[in-house]
Order: sequence, then structure tokens, then C-alpha cells
Amino acid sequence: MYDLIIIGSGPGGYAGAIRASQLGKKVAIVERAELGGVCLNWGCIPTKALLKSAQVFEYTLHAATYGVDMECAPKPSLEKMVERSRGVASQMSKGIEFLMKKHSIDVIAGTAKIAAKGKVEVEGTIYETNDIIIATGARPRNLDAIPVDGLRIINSRKALTLDFLPSTMVVVGSGAIGLEFASFYASLGTKVTVVEYLDKVAPLEDAEISATLERCLRKAKITVMTSTTVNNVVNNGDSCSVAVSGKKGEQTLEAEVVLSAVGVSSNIENIGLEECGIKTERGKIVVDTTTYRTSVEGIYAIGDVIATPALAHVATAEAIRCVELLCGHHAAPINYDAIPSCVYTSPEVASVGLTEAQAVERGHGVTVGKFSLMASGKATAAGARDGMVKLVFDASSQKLLGAHLIGLNVTEMISGLTAMVGEGMTARQIIDTVHPHPTISESIMEAAASALGEAIHG
Repeated sequence: MYDLIIIGSGPGGYAGAIRASQLGKKVAIVERAELGGVCLNWGCIPTKALLKSAQVFEYTLHAATYGVDMECAPKPSLEKMVERSRGVASQMSKGIEFLMKKHSIDVIAGTAKIAAKGKVEVEGTIYETNDIIIATGARPRNLDAIPVDGLRIINSRKALTLDFLPSTMVVVGSGAIGLEFASFYASLGTKVTVVEYLDKVAPLEDAEISATLERCLRKAKITVMTSTTVNNVVNNGDSCSVAVSGKKGEQTLEAEVVLSAVGVSSNIENIGLEECGIKTERGKIVVDTTTYRTSVEGIYAIGDVIATPALAHVATAEAIRCVELLCGHHAAPINYDAIPSCVYTSPEVASVGLTEAQAVERGHGVTVGKFSLMASGKATAAGARDGMVKLVFDASSQKLLGAHLIGLNVTEMISGLTAMVGEGMTARQIIDTVHPHPTISESIMEAAASALGEAIHG
């Protein structure tokens, strides 16, 4: 008999299991594949490993710019990059295995199904528990127009392990997944075309950031087609034909490989939801987002299976709060208006809070402060002057409503801005905080000063 069984060992599942163990609960976690879920094994981590390899290759290509002479031209080895990426993923998964043992959490291998309230069936065996948390995550979404075959029409998982470097690639979708793979393959010499249904790339980002990113993609010789619909994709054997409709009417694109990156679908099928009477809506489990309780007492859900941002760090935060509440501890509710988002392209994109348009829609008078990295000494020294910091303030209170960044290492800067948004810091408070020089992060202070007309370098 367990106090808690968690179904799924991704960032939400394993974090929730560890927190429950810390609070004295007897815990089991069920996983049908590798510990760590998609994020550690087939998503966030291995993708970043590939992108790091691409960054190193890019540096070697431009070594002369930094005063480094090379006797021969560098060559990318996709095989070795993939091998390193898989090694990083394996190392991280083994780390989760160690944490499970450290915290005395039972790992049950197999596919789980909720048999009834307080009962989880795994490969024919029934396990009893007081509470259940569903943390089964998501998988790449499929579209009928893009029949993924794993050969030349692929999804993100296959893109991590391609055994050849395609000369041409069409990436359908310009969210984080699509853009990161587009950047990776383009940096290795693949001629990449990004096709986006909406009218801008990175459609969830602030309009100015999206426009800046599109210019950077084009600068990297990536073709961008926005407001374009993919009608169908055909595998011709040694290439693919992609029929699209867009600003130039109907046309057909040819590519060796087509990557479908059109979002994710929640893993909620065949886990006993219907049999237990757990309510779902539009492919998501319905929960109270203050407690994460489903419509059935004693059963909870977090992460990609519920209608909150499908991000690993959101799943982790939800799991920890869910566990603390069901263990009788106080847990502050998550402020979903202060969720950071990162895109690991080159340059990187990071954001938190409201865009300028969203702030206006919510009735705020806004004051905007901007600082271009063209004026940043650290960015200039690094040879990475593309980008900007944009801060959106409420005009009357001067409180920070949103922060939107594009540039070198901005994903490492967004945590501080997340705290600023969450705490409602004002432009004056940001300006009065002494920032170190020379750093990219001092651009935050410069942008705040710009909002009040006090910019020194902008």
C-alpha cells in the first residue's frame, strides 16, 4: 500500500515523487520508458546538447574573427553530435534513477492504468494507494496533411537521431521545437525552410521580438514562410514534395527531409480516465489549478495533460505544489502570468509576463523600455550584437508587466526578470539596483532607464 503513486517520470513526475518522499510519504512512480520522460531523453536535454555542438562548430567557422588561426576548415560530424547528445540524455536519466534510490521511491516499470479510485494497474498487477497523480506528459502532434513515416517525414524524436545530414529540410511549425531544429540543421549547412501557418515566427512571443528573430533567421540563410498552410506532404523515395498555400498562392517545395513540429498532444488515452469518470475537455484533463484535483477525489493531474503551459518547469512547479497540498502543507498558488519561456535558437529568445499587445488588451496604459544589444559592450566583445531587451511597464504604477529578450545567453537572464514580474517591481526599483558591468544582463537596467527617459547608453 502506497501513500502516493505517480504515473509518469518526467520533470513533473519525478519532482513530485521526490517532494512527497521528503514529506514522509511512501511513494511509487510508474514509467513505461526511460526515467526522466521525454524532456530528459527525447526533448529539452538532448536538443540542447545538439545545439551546443552546433554552437561550437559555429565558433570554429568564425575563429579568425576572434583572432584564432586554424590550419584546416572544420567539418561537422552529425553522427558524433548525435552520439554525444544521446550520451548526455543517458547520463541525466541515470541521475534520475539515482535520485529515486536515494529517496526510497519504488520505480514500477510498465504501462499504467487507473483501475479505480486508489488502484493502479501495471502490466496486470494492481497497486493500491491513497492518492494518484497523473503526469503522463505529451507526444508530438500529428496532422493528416503531414503523414510522419520516420524516414523522410519525421517528428522531433527522429530529428534527434538522424543518421545523415540532409542537404535540404522543410520545418513545419515555428514554435520552440521547430525553430531550434531549424537553427541546428542550418548551422551544419542544411538549406532550411520554415513554414508557419500564423503571420509571424515564434507566434507566442512579443511582435517586436518575433520580427527581430525572423531577421536573424534570414541572416542565417533560413527561408521563412509565414501565413502559409501546408496542404500535404508526399514522400517520393529520395525526397519529399510539400504543397503549400500562402502569400504567393499555391506552390510546391522540395526537400530531402520534412520535420513536423506542429505542437504536442497530451498522453491521456488508455489510462483509465473514462472508466473512473475523470472529466476531460479538448484533449486535456480538467483540474482545479489551485489544487490540481481532477473530478475524482484522490486523483490529481499536472503538466502537459492539463490546460496550462506545456513546459517542463511548469510541470515541476505544479507537481511540487500538488504534493505539498495533498500532504497538508501550505503551498502558494502558481502565478501563471509569470511563467518564463525560452527558445534556444541563435540568438536565444526568452520572455515572461505580458507582451505589449496583451497588456493593452487587458486595459493597461503601457510604458515600454528598450535596449539594443548593439550598444552593449559585452555583446560587442562576444561578437553577438544581434538582439534587444524590451520591458513592458504599467504606465501609472510603473510595475513591470512583461519582459521580452532576444540575444546572447538571454535564457540565463529570464529567471531574475520572472521574479521581478512576480513581485511587481517598478522601473525605478530596477534602475536603482546596481547591475554588474560588463554583462548582457545590465541591458535590463538600461531598458528600464529607457522607459523613464533616463537611458545612459541607449
